Amino acid sequence: MILTTLVNTATLSRHIDDPRWVVVDCRFVLTDPGAGQRAYAAGHIPGARYAHLENDLSSPVTPASGRHPLPYPPMLAEKLGRWGIDKTSQVVVYDDTFGAMAARLWWLLRWLGHEAVALLDGGFPKWQREGRPVTTELPMTQAAQFHPTINNAMWVDADYVEQMHERKDGILIDARADIRFRGDVEPLDKIAGHIPGAINIPYEDNLDFSGEFMSDEALRELYLAAMNNVAPDQVVQMCGSGVTACHNILAMEHAGLAGSKLYAGSWSEWITDAGRPVAKGE
Repeated sequence: MILTTLVNTATLSRHIDDPRWVVVDCRFVLTDPGAGQRAYAAGHIPGARYAHLENDLSSPVTPASGRHPLPYPPMLAEKLGRWGIDKTSQVVVYDDTFGAMAARLWWLLRWLGHEAVALLDGGFPKWQREGRPVTTELPMTQAAQFHPTINNAMWVDADYVEQMHERKDGILIDARADIRFRGDVEPLDKIAGHIPGAINIPYEDNLDFSGEFMSDEALRELYLAAMNNVAPDQVVQMCGSGVTACHNILAMEHAGLAGSKLYAGSWSEWITDAGRPVAKGE
């Protein structure tokens, strides 16, 4: 049986030497792009490869793009193969921010047609708290062939979001912290605020006090209340640059509400066009 949303630390520990399981460390700090790689070098889960958000999991920024454009599929597929991932692999992704960064690779793999990918629930902090093994050794990897089957129905662009807003036939959920959504502060982008009509479910709301995901029942209750009878495939998720929004997509998937789409460019793309409306407040 493949794992497609979450995996707990005990299960990963049992498979740490299983060649069919590939672990990928996705630690990254938006304000310090080298921090994740330094953390990986200082200690990581045995066998884990390292994926850099900007160098591996994004394309170069352009004047009209957001901060983390989707990667070019053939280049990402080549890297996945280099890390030893093929159609038989059970992939596990993790970070030290409870999935905020690693959910991006979870989503990307599914975009390229690989369903057997799960996020480590509780991430590296839980792994360390439990005293599980950590190493500084680089993994011995055997290259594989990753053949992507791209599903571009999983994401939308700014035009789609504008049309959805005009038609009022979907729900746009913003995963940023509430103070950024309201426009009180904006540490990363040039303009503060949110897209008119969006609602705010910060990705942290998917988690309990331990940093693990809430139960599927609790997540289902959270999202059904927000969706207001809109079908899951009419939900679009966004954030600052299309990264933490994937956390909300994963949460909905884990709750049995599959099909929400990613606005890949998100807020940082939206504000590149001065003609697009901006709202502030709740």
